[in-house]
Amino acid sequence: MKRLLKSVENLKNSEVKNLVDARLQEFKKIGNASSIEIFKELCFCILTANFNAEKSMKIQMKTGDEFLTLPESRLAKKLRELGHRFPSRRASYIVDAQKYKNSLKEIIETFDDENELREWLVKNIKGIGCKEASHFLRNIGYTDFAIIDFHIIDVLTKYRIIEKPRMLTKRRYLEIEELLKKIARKSNLNLAELDLYLWYMETGKILK
Repeated sequence: MKRLLKSVENLKNSEVKNLVDARLQEFKKIGNASSIEIFKELCFCILTANFNAEKSMKIQMKTGDEFLTLPESRLAKKLRELGHRFPSRRASYIVDAQKYKNSLKEIIETFDDENELREWLVKNIKGIGCKEASHFLRNIGYTDFAIIDFHIIDVLTKYRIIEKPRMLTKRRYLEIEELLKKIARKSNLNLAELDLYLWYMETGKILK
């Protein structure tokens, strides 16, 4: 773990810190925006499941408010044209979630317990698992969830902190999240910050 902590510390003392801080400010702005804007961020996180985050960002930019109104067949056609790997399934999930587009912010604000909020998202939004729910909450300003995708797993494996899991069950996800919390505390970071630093270590990019 010492090697990883050293690598994170080096990034904290580089220009990468400014990129991380700027991205986190963007997340807070989304969280303070309207329910509609928060819903569009949920749509982005639905798109990212088993798909490229950077390509999902481009699709989100080109689709915009159409996430709110397009029927399933037309949204699937649009996602297909924009190159999504699973256009029909993702369109189905997004259209099903449209019922929350005007109330999502209000629903989120009813939760005092962040873990219960994440569980609500997993149980009520089709296409959202623990990773996607954590991703969404991070992207609207929450800082205490880990987004454990293959990039993060690869970093932890490379530094011999974990053995690469054959399958990322919910139990294993939460175990790795606790480990990341420990790393974050030792780095004087929250999980949102740590995730962006680890992502940068693996990809050389600060996305969302």
